Amino acid sequence: MKRTVQILLALLLVFAAVSCGKKLYTPGTYEGAAPGIHGKDVIVEVTVDEKEIKEIKILQNEETPGLSDAAFERIPKAIIDGQTLAVDTVAGATYTSNAIIGAVTEALEAAGADIAALSEGKAVTDAVSAATENLEADIVVIGAGGAGLSAAVSAHQNGATVIVLEKMPQVGGNTIISGAAYNAVDPARQEPLGIEDSIEKHFTQTYEGGDELGEPILIRTLVENALPTLHWMESMGMEFKDGIFTVLGGLWPRAHKPVKPLGTGYIETLMGYIEDNEDGILLLTDTRATNIYKDKDTGRVTAVKATGPDSTILAQGNKAVIIATGGFGNDVDKREKYNKIWPSLKNIKSTNHPGATGDGLALAEMVGADLIGLEHIQLLPMGDPNTGSLAGNIEQGVENRIFVNKDGKRFVDEGARRDVMTSALFEQEDSFMWIVLDSNNYPTMDTKNNFNETIGELVEQGRAYMADTLEELAEKIDVDPDNLKAAVTDFNKAVETGGPDRFGRTLFDKKINKPPYFAGARTPTVHHTMGGIKINKEAQVIDSEGNIIPGLYAAGETTGGIHGANRLGGNALPDIHVFGKIAGTNAAAE
Repeated sequence: MKRTVQILLALLLVFAAVSCGKKLYTPGTYEGAAPGIHGKDVIVEVTVDEKEIKEIKILQNEETPGLSDAAFERIPKAIIDGQTLAVDTVAGATYTSNAIIGAVTEALEAAGADIAALSEGKAVTDAVSAATENLEADIVVIGAGGAGLSAAVSAHQNGATVIVLEKMPQVGGNTIISGAAYNAVDPARQEPLGIEDSIEKHFTQTYEGGDELGEPILIRTLVENALPTLHWMESMGMEFKDGIFTVLGGLWPRAHKPVKPLGTGYIETLMGYIEDNEDGILLLTDTRATNIYKDKDTGRVTAVKATGPDSTILAQGNKAVIIATGGFGNDVDKREKYNKIWPSLKNIKSTNHPGATGDGLALAEMVGADLIGLEHIQLLPMGDPNTGSLAGNIEQGVENRIFVNKDGKRFVDEGARRDVMTSALFEQEDSFMWIVLDSNNYPTMDTKNNFNETIGELVEQGRAYMADTLEELAEKIDVDPDNLKAAVTDFNKAVETGGPDRFGRTLFDKKINKPPYFAGARTPTVHHTMGGIKINKEAQVIDSEGNIIPGLYAAGETTGGIHGANRLGGNALPDIHVFGKIAGTNAAAE
């Protein structure tokens, strides 16, 4: 009630000014700018007459494609419709939303606007209508990240009609903001680089890297299908670079890097197929699944209830339902509930998108699904100290960088498992480290990291540091110069011998000896939840008594049993696409 009164008062002030003939703006077109998620400005053009904001154009932005689209569509419209700056940000695109609002604010200041008056109150969100809309298809997919979209595409390719329900305003989930490394044994790319690899090696490293807690049949399915699934995506237009690298915690050089930045290539590829087949695939955003239903006679899962922007939806899946809602890395309460391994994670930030709250777990439990391995929560030592994001990470690959603590000393094998590195980082002062590398990684200031940011931009924004000597770099990052030089010397000697060094590190390539040198700060961050819904190799959901739940499938981070206690870096992208594809194919065959 109080909020409604504030809104009415703000509107009355505006209406009073208008009725008295007072000019609210100096008519014209004005530009404004504000920094977005990567520190680069979002630039807008705002046109006003004496009494109204007439038009808002986005002139320039370098936000993440797909992730920011809803903000660019909704925020300008909301400002114009309400003639107010007090608009809600778009879930999942908060930084971009705030950048647009900030840029429009700057433009309106130049137009002589009363910013305080425009910023009062909040737009009232209409309550969802109680009206129920009935929809029907062969398959209902819950979630539109990499796993859900893969499931939808493969189901349609196998003759099924599909409804996709996504609670966020945009598709993509964690996939679209990921570092995008995709592990697959790929002789065509690896052998020319002198890399020896095998399906058996990938299986063994995944199984042992998860403390032998992953289901061998699921791991076998993952590693054997990783390359065929990559080729499946390539057949739809997905492009990967020719090079192969070792991603953090990947243990071996088998990671593929997409041509397009972050995980945008995966989502654009799958969405391209969906947009070309809209007659057979209905995708609904802003639509949160709240219930799953079984047929009381057959025990088959048949329908999903969801809350949409204008109605309650009952989506009938005549063949099957697929849960692909992602993990719970951004649900602090769930992290605290299930965590049995780490210190409290209550104040640890996450790399995950805001929608990663484990919705699929509760949905699966409604129909008796078994949940396994929920205590296995993966942290990375690679979070931005301010946001927890992976953005700003200066490493290009495992072989050519070291970690040093606030004393300038190395403290761990930088090619080890992710949990090993993170545990070691927790033991350092303030759980804080610097990544240190040189111009072998960044030959020019325009060279980009794995998150589409140039090293020049990161240095300019104060998110990375650059120096011509190690002594100068030590001064800039406030570590002991003798310790930093000793750490680099120690590393370079191991490069000459091939290791292992005193930390047991065996992954090396080039020495750190080519100025300028670079450093970037990192802290622990919650990254992946290995536990979840129990499935078999056909992606069918298993109940608490070990039986298949008819008509219910699951894929992606919402599932458990694949990665065991620790996921190898680079295994998530093949996991979600392999099992998403399997779920869609098998659901269509029901």
